[in-house]
Amino acid sequence: MLFVLYCRDRRDAGSLRQTNRPAHLEWAKGQTGIRMAGPLLDDDEQMIGSLFVIEAENRGAIEQLHASDPYVKAGLFERVEIHPFRWLLGDGPAR
Repeated sequence: MLFVLYCRDRRDAGSLRQTNRPAHLEWAKGQTGIRMAGPLLDDDEQMIGSLFVIEAENRGAIEQLHASDPYVKAGLFERVEIHPFRWLLGDGPAR
């Protein structure tokens, strides 16, 4: 099953994202369930959050995976939403 993980940075995050970015990217590269991921951008193309499409057995697996993200451990996110997702259009998840 696919899930969307939508994460918005704290407004006062400052350099917290950049400081933890190398560890976050290394962590993300090691996760086999991630089908698509990248930063959310504002109109000035500044990073303001993260978006993932992740394949997992259930929501609990997504919550466990998310808790292991260095960004989460650093307290970067102000808001996190997890939603089941059905890929309908486009090339679909990379296999």
